[in-house]
Amino acid sequence: MKKKLQTTLALLMAAVASMAQQVQVAGPDGRLQVSVAGGGETGMTYSVTYDGKQMLENSPLGMQTNAGDFSKGLALVKYDTCRIDTVYRQTRIKTSQIHYQANELTCYLSNADGGRLAVTFRVSNNDVAFRYTLPRQGETGSVRVMEEATGFRFPQQTTTFLCPQSDAMIGWKRTKPSYEEEYKADAPMSERSQYGHGYTFPCLFRVGDDGWVLVCETGVDSRYCGSHLSDSDNGLYRIAFPMPEENNGNGTVEPAFSLPGSTPWRTLTVGATLKPIVETTVPWDVVTPRYEAEHDYRFGRSTWSWILWQDNSINYDDQVRFIDLAAEMGYEYVLIDAWWDKNIGYERMEQLIAYAQSKKVDVFLWYSSSGYWNDITQSPTNKMDNAIVRKQEMRWMQKLGVKGIKVDFWGGDKQETMRLYEDVLSDADDHGLMVIFHGCTLPRGWERMYPNYVGSEAVLASENLIFQQHFCDNEAFNACLHPFIRNT
Repeated sequence: MKKKLQTTLALLMAAVASMAQQVQVAGPDGRLQVSVAGGGETGMTYSVTYDGKQMLENSPLGMQTNAGDFSKGLALVKYDTCRIDTVYRQTRIKTSQIHYQANELTCYLSNADGGRLAVTFRVSNNDVAFRYTLPRQGETGSVRVMEEATGFRFPQQTTTFLCPQSDAMIGWKRTKPSYEEEYKADAPMSERSQYGHGYTFPCLFRVGDDGWVLVCETGVDSRYCGSHLSDSDNGLYRIAFPMPEENNGNGTVEPAFSLPGSTPWRTLTVGATLKPIVETTVPWDVVTPRYEAEHDYRFGRSTWSWILWQDNSINYDDQVRFIDLAAEMGYEYVLIDAWWDKNIGYERMEQLIAYAQSKKVDVFLWYSSSGYWNDITQSPTNKMDNAIVRKQEMRWMQKLGVKGIKVDFWGGDKQETMRLYEDVLSDADDHGLMVIFHGCTLPRGWERMYPNYVGSEAVLASENLIFQQHFCDNEAFNACLHPFIRNT
């Protein structure tokens, strides 16, 4: 009798432990559901259903760090839930007034050595966002992330709409990756990426006739690198870090942050149709402003001579014509592109800026992001990557009333590069300057995170039409893809 009772208690405890290792959270309307399960040697996994249909199969969670291995041997210690209900306003995204409602699940995990990791899921009606948070591990107050186990395992009927991550330090003047590769539509998951480095975010997947899933990330700043997706391993795509060769080999590919600290949010937008994907606001829903704006920024329209007449148009007389055009069109700005420092000069630029202001047109000026990770000759170079020189340049622009800058040729997604993006934005805000990035990574919630951020030109689009007939032949096809992938 005693032995039978012990056996029964053991089975009951095992059942309770098993139940404790599986938790679920659904969106407010109940249609989108996330299940977190597993533990032990197989590691923790999560899966996603929508209207009862499997949109993501059991997918791995976790990371390997120099403070411990959190990719396997994890146990679910406890979990918390709460409701998120926020309203915010944005002037630079697809809708101005946003009401974000979601249910949040935080799972507290422990590895075999007693190391602690939390993973937080926020689930709204069509979006899932999740991230990891590491507390201090005893006396350890900082961490380096060598690899993420984070993955996305799609059902076998899934096809893909993806853009390949290019080799580093290739293309014109060794400026890639610049997020300007070509998409393949409705391709099988078994097809390898063009360069063998996986795919650029956002990544769109069609789960047969069951629906659509868009995978991306948001909240990337100076405390992490930008990521992308690996090639498929039998339907499993993993988070991939930058290549060592990016930015001419400068900077580590392994992000690091102080503890406690969190990774960026990985996001999934799910729907039976493409409508929720076009309308999603999840890149901004889960982030917060990094600083308060010191200036009242006015966003608007601009003329730009380069798109028609290229480098040769960056001279005083042609820029006067485009200032006049902006004034006639009622546009707020003129963008003066590369070579202005050589072809017009700093002293004469003061006259040109004054002329534009007399016509009620304000000025954006082009800059290279640096001079040491590519071979470009377009100038000004070596101005934005040095804090001392950058601030001097920005003081000069602020004195003349320049309203913004376009910073070009970034060439990588390493944490060091993300730090430079943030430094440029922060210093620009100190001097009343808005910022456009070009030849760059895609924005990851930056419209809400940085109040003076205007946008990123990070796609194969209209400026390429002048280079090859091939781009002209495919322009309509590419433009039809962008609302559902890159522009989401």
